[in-house]
Amino acid sequence: MKDNALRCSMTLAPACVVMMALGSILPLPLQGADLPHIDSWPNWMGPNRDGISRESGWKTAWPQSGLPIVWTRDAGRGFSSISIAEGRLFTMGHVDGQEIVWCLDAQTGNVIWTHRYPCELNDNLHEGGPAATPTVDADRVYTLGKEGQLYCFDAKSGNVRWQSMLQKELDVPLPEWGFSSSPVIIGEQLILQGGRVVSYDKQTGTKIWQTSIQQTGYGSAAVLQNEQGLFLVTLDCDGLRLLAMENGEEVAFHAWPSPFRTNSTTPIIRGNRIFISTAYNVGCALFEFDGRQLKEIYSNREMRNHFNNSILSKGYLFGFDGNSNLGRVVQLTCMNFETGEVAWKQKGLGCGSLMIADGKLLILAENGTLVLAKETSESYQELSRSAFLEGRCWTVPILLDKRIYGRNAAGTLVSLDLSP
Repeated sequence: MKDNALRCSMTLAPACVVMMALGSILPLPLQGADLPHIDSWPNWMGPNRDGISRESGWKTAWPQSGLPIVWTRDAGRGFSSISIAEGRLFTMGHVDGQEIVWCLDAQTGNVIWTHRYPCELNDNLHEGGPAATPTVDADRVYTLGKEGQLYCFDAKSGNVRWQSMLQKELDVPLPEWGFSSSPVIIGEQLILQGGRVVSYDKQTGTKIWQTSIQQTGYGSAAVLQNEQGLFLVTLDCDGLRLLAMENGEEVAFHAWPSPFRTNSTTPIIRGNRIFISTAYNVGCALFEFDGRQLKEIYSNREMRNHFNNSILSKGYLFGFDGNSNLGRVVQLTCMNFETGEVAWKQKGLGCGSLMIADGKLLILAENGTLVLAKETSESYQELSRSAFLEGRCWTVPILLDKRIYGRNAAGTLVSLDLSP
């Protein structure tokens, strides 16, 4: 039974296009322990793509009456998370047969611009609506709609710089749960997965390469860098793949099928090691890439992430183990990254989500309660909790500039004040 999961022949560009796309590749983001203070959260899982913020100085002792609401807005149904850069907040939602890309003033919630286009809700066993998170890169923002509508906007004005339709462009069908991969920018390349992994020139929208057809995965691409160069790492519903950055050629593969074709998480990279996790009692595994193939270090069923990623910090993974349709028995789990040994588990939060900030777990329970706990492998140690949202909450919140931003599936978007 299905439940409420969210869910190349090689085409080479001319050599000059490939060289141009690779020539501007920037150094990879710093590892979590070295992440500096940040003033933006520009894409899925933040500037370091690891779900960790080093922002400090925000209130950790919360009043019993709850944290003060700064503003609230209806953004439309969906599970798109939030990106913020230069004071502008971006997210997506579905209203009356249209998807809306929102650009709001992060401080006030006032609308700066919107872009609307027709789109089916795709509410099969959940509320439906867009699930990919906008990606901000310099003066542009990139979004992916439920039916594969790929847009590049001017971040300030909302003018469309270029657009593409993945179903037509990649010759792939609409995935069962719609397109959900958040755009990843690496140098001059924009990377997506959705029936194929594809690379576009981020400036022009010109396709650089695409892989052969795959069983669509619903997570985003990650990047592994070693002495051999840069590799893309993706988890589709056939398995784990490593691809050459310059042309998409498959370097290594390990089968990791999902019984309901719902592999939905983004691989977690640390050095040459790759962690993946899947629900439906499949479980998790750690692999090591030796430059030619993937070697399994361990696998178990202690961390079965349905669609929200675990977060890796200080050698431990923090994530939700279990399926969303059985939220009452899902457990927040702390697990040793290197060994797969469980340090602790905690029930009562449903199939929620979390990020890490300044040594603390910032958790959004499935029922909308905001919870703060210590980031420790010793035991679950709760510090504070506050009312936040109502209804189903699967979308990870973000913390930026002493504000918490979050949304529920119905589209209520709220900003809370964490100023001391």
